[in-house]
Amino acid sequence: MICILLVAGHGTVLQTQIKNDNTGLYSHLTGVPKALLPGTGGKKILDFWWETVNVRQLFTEVYLVTNADKYKHYERWATANDFPVENIVNDGSTTLKDQLGAVADLELVIRSRKLDDDVVVIAGDMLCADQNFDIAQVIRFFRSKPGELIIYYQLEESERSSSRGIVEVCPETHRITHFLEKPEEGRTASRLASVVFYCVRRDRLSYMSDFLSLQTRATERTFGLFWEWLINEKQLDVFGMKLPTGFQLIGQVGLSDYTKWLTHYSTKKQDNPAQPITCRSYARVGLMGNPSDGFNGKTIAMTISNFWAEVTLGESQTLALVPHPLNDPTEFGSLQDLFCISRREGYLGGLRLLQATCKKFYQFCSKRGIALTKQNFTLKYDTNIPRQVGLAGSSAIVSATLKCLMEFYNITDNDLPKPIRANFILSVETDELFITAGLQDRVVQVYEGLVYMDFSKKLMDEQGYGNYASMDMSDLPPFWLAYLSDPSDSGRIHSNIRQRWLSGEPVVVEAMKTFAELTDQARSAIKERDWTRLAQLMDQNFELRRSIYTDDCLGPGNLRMVQLARQFGSAVKLPGSGGAVVGLCLDQVRLVRLFSFTLRTEANFLIVEQKMVQVDEGKNNSPKHQILPSTVYTHLSYMERTLS
Repeated sequence: MICILLVAGHGTVLQTQIKNDNTGLYSHLTGVPKALLPGTGGKKILDFWWETVNVRQLFTEVYLVTNADKYKHYERWATANDFPVENIVNDGSTTLKDQLGAVADLELVIRSRKLDDDVVVIAGDMLCADQNFDIAQVIRFFRSKPGELIIYYQLEESERSSSRGIVEVCPETHRITHFLEKPEEGRTASRLASVVFYCVRRDRLSYMSDFLSLQTRATERTFGLFWEWLINEKQLDVFGMKLPTGFQLIGQVGLSDYTKWLTHYSTKKQDNPAQPITCRSYARVGLMGNPSDGFNGKTIAMTISNFWAEVTLGESQTLALVPHPLNDPTEFGSLQDLFCISRREGYLGGLRLLQATCKKFYQFCSKRGIALTKQNFTLKYDTNIPRQVGLAGSSAIVSATLKCLMEFYNITDNDLPKPIRANFILSVETDELFITAGLQDRVVQVYEGLVYMDFSKKLMDEQGYGNYASMDMSDLPPFWLAYLSDPSDSGRIHSNIRQRWLSGEPVVVEAMKTFAELTDQARSAIKERDWTRLAQLMDQNFELRRSIYTDDCLGPGNLRMVQLARQFGSAVKLPGSGGAVVGLCLDQVRLVRLFSFTLRTEANFLIVEQKMVQVDEGKNNSPKHQILPSTVYTHLSYMERTLS
């Protein structure tokens, strides 16, 4: 593969303004080509691009195309930077009036050097906001697609779409469906801006000659018009890849543009001196419909702020995953200590979740056409979500890790929409770690708050995810949660239901439909604030689950918690896969008696009033959370002492 750096433009406006500047601040830059002006970090703009493409494993040759007026500047630069002087191509132009045009400059080097290979074309005088992106990732994505590749970025709020070539990209295939060269405001909703950074296949290079034969004026021999012609008229396959960064100083710019964007990018870097990023994801409670989320059903669930997983990411020289001292132990007090911990907690901690999320994240971005920067980091996690009691502790760690990675690499909600994010989290667990799971937990941990979810087969088949709707959490009644202090592996409670459902067993198929119907009824009850009806539906949900899973599968611990709850007049059901129950008792006197009785007589499980997460969407993929007011019972301090 061959790389061609284009620096043949005549930056007359910028050079004239530098020459006429009365402050004297820029007198040392008089006559200096735009590509050799200082960029971010003090390096020349072209220095950055040369460092980026000077990779023998990727490019057999790198050429630089300039004009006759600035040729000596680049010759001297080449000598000082170990760039092969013989690879500098002079297009012969000396002024803006006799310029060839960008496409003609590219065609010149292809023709004069008899190039017959795939080509990467980059404007070497563009200012790039982030100087750490991985060009190898760009090349890999290009080779995975049957066509050309255009790099684009998301315009900043202050940038006008009429100043750039705008691309409309299919989010599934990444094919560019339409290219608009500097469109009028309002012509397209897209804010994805193309820059002079392309990959062209050898068998498509001849199209440049065809295009040039149609354009008689140099001002029409631009890449923007070339791509409009190739994509919109010729209907050839051209794909897009996003760089989560910004590009400036494209084409004719003035001194104010240069100083503004150089200051903007430099300030941005100084304002964000690699501060650690910390994100939380909360435990989940299924209120209705579970476990039908894995069977094209419907559910309602909410996140609770009693328990959470927290992940911290900090930039570092190497990529490191830090084991948790409790959940990923490597040292033990004795062989008996190892035996007891392993019997109670198993062999799998949270470290594998961090690793699998990072692996899947890189894979996802590569396939989705998002080039990540070459930055390393250290990841560590902490969690207080009780293990193996079906409160979505594993997915909370994955979800919090993903939030950190998205913020670190500047991945937006448009790059990874919430429904796709939930699918991603599930795939980390099911595809990478073979954990039995459904979408419910991942959806509610992404959206947060109280969420209604419809996983109907038609929806899942047509769009790849369900319909998810956040619900009003105000005035919800006080729910309570109890969980076993010494649970078994919650994954076992899934039993053989999936096999029975896939084989079409009528009892199981009908049960999943009924779960969905109960969910719709519960949604109406919540909207109407009919808490008595909601409590009845919770009991029906449990009995339906019990009928298909059987008591042997549910286990004595879960059944004992349900029995006690009903003894004191509380509605109750399983909030997850087992090991915990969620209850709703509308008689506060009986609720206090339930708590008091449990503290006196039951040593095997712990009980706590739920605190619900109220969602207020903030920036950087990190919603703000407010704990709703709740009555604190004496059992809370007992629980804290027990867990400490």
